Amino acid sequence: MWNFLNKKVINGAGVLLAGMMAVSAVPMQVEASGALGISTQVGISGELAQAESTEAVESAVNHAVLNAFHLDGYSNLGIVNVAEGKVNIRESASTEGKIVGKIGNNAGCDVLDEDGEWIHVKSGKVEGYIKSDYVLTGSDALNQASSLLKKVADVNTEGLKVRTEPSTESEVLDIVGSDQSFDVLEELDEWVKIDLDGDEGYLYKDYVNVGAKLEEALSISELMYGSGVSDVRVALSNFAKQYIGNPYVWGGTSLTKGADCSGFVLSVFRNYGISLPHSSRAQANCGTKISLSDLKPGDLIFYGNRSGINHVAIYAGGGQVVHASNPRVGITVSNVYYRSPVKAVRVIKD
Repeated sequence: MWNFLNKKVINGAGVLLAGMMAVSAVPMQVEASGALGISTQVGISGELAQAESTEAVESAVNHAVLNAFHLDGYSNLGIVNVAEGKVNIRESASTEGKIVGKIGNNAGCDVLDEDGEWIHVKSGKVEGYIKSDYVLTGSDALNQASSLLKKVADVNTEGLKVRTEPSTESEVLDIVGSDQSFDVLEELDEWVKIDLDGDEGYLYKDYVNVGAKLEEALSISELMYGSGVSDVRVALSNFAKQYIGNPYVWGGTSLTKGADCSGFVLSVFRNYGISLPHSSRAQANCGTKISLSDLKPGDLIFYGNRSGINHVAIYAGGGQVVHASNPRVGITVSNVYYRSPVKAVRVIKD
């Protein structure tokens, strides 16, 4: 007989540890709720509950939690824990190893192997090694993950219409592409209400996959630029990316304490001596209108709804934009076509 947690209750606010108790043949249960808007009990077999090591039970709890939250891509959850910035993921377990990706605080990774000072991980498209000091594992990772899990809708078709109401007869707010993810505000029988950069919209459930998600690593290739890009464009894009993960604040212009979409753009460009107004609609009238096929890093991309332009992002190269999305996500990276762009503008003169 050994001492171990016999129950974990997981919800959107965090993990409640139900005490350290002696268990023998009592099956363990994991209750998952809150983050997915469900309440489900996942039983762990009596055979595992009688295991002779805490590692075996912890592994069982880990698998039960991942299954309950439908967290695909993880078999042994790890959570990055770094005070600021991003951690390098290296090709080999050495500070001399080639950097293959970067991962930020509270992002999730699958722990493939632990070997002293280094941990072999996979996160998103990136696989490599991180210093073990920067990764929470086991029950520490589960505790941390419970407060980070967000309910998202992953679009699984092209040209999906975002409606203003949960009805196919309602007005179309925007059109989104496959592989795009949006925060779920409410789940209905046939529809999900999503956050579309501060606007509320509805997606038909048949064309989305709803589940929980953690932030993941970005590969170096996802951060690359095309040829012929000026130094100032590279510098500006890199400058904007270093604030990924910082908060969204309506009306804000602080890159560290919080900014809204146009406030983020205003502050990034101000750092390079370019003055812009604090409004996405006003920014859309600055510079020179360009084609989406001519985009270079540092160009501005605008999105809108039935009322006109309501969101702005900075093109960062490689088909990606950096933008202050909404209070839940903050400053983030998205695919250019995560929404339907309505205009592109060039304000950098080169």
